[in-house]
Amino acid sequence: MRPRPAVPRRLRALAAVAVGAAGLAGLTGCTGGGTVSLSPAPQANDPACADVIVRLPDQLDDQPKRDTDSQSTAAWGNPATVLLRCGIPPLGPNTLPCTTIDGVDWVADDSQAPLYRFISYGRAPSVEVIIDGDTNVASSTVFQQLAQAVSTLPKQSQCTDATDLDLGGSTPAP
Repeated sequence: MRPRPAVPRRLRALAAVAVGAAGLAGLTGCTGGGTVSLSPAPQANDPACADVIVRLPDQLDDQPKRDTDSQSTAAWGNPATVLLRCGIPPLGPNTLPCTTIDGVDWVADDSQAPLYRFISYGRAPSVEVIIDGDTNVASSTVFQQLAQAVSTLPKQSQCTDATDLDLGGSTPAP
């Protein structure tokens, strides 16, 4: 059996970003063009994820797509600079920044910067994308290129701003 290449420190940290709620086991084989090892998301076997995966681009912002060893996952770059997992449980209301790019809402978690975690919002199942911010990958380009695939997931809600919500600020008359 051929040993797998060592995992660069940055990619181990990238994997740690996703470990929290998503259960990402880690990355291996990220050098030399080998297979990227990822743990599948909890709902990776959802048929909607298959529709996403078959529509993913072969390149993201000039980063070539890599082989992965788990259902409903993808990776781009050598070493891997963008990771994707479909089958993340949908997010509920939260205070993280949310933005819409080409009709797909994304919640951004920059708590592990320069590693950035994005989760599609208002679609079930959700898609998680992790981008290494220390690379020359333009996140806006990545999300524009992923929009066609991710938009196949059923839309259930959308990003809202606190100013759009009726928080019951008026006092009822006695």
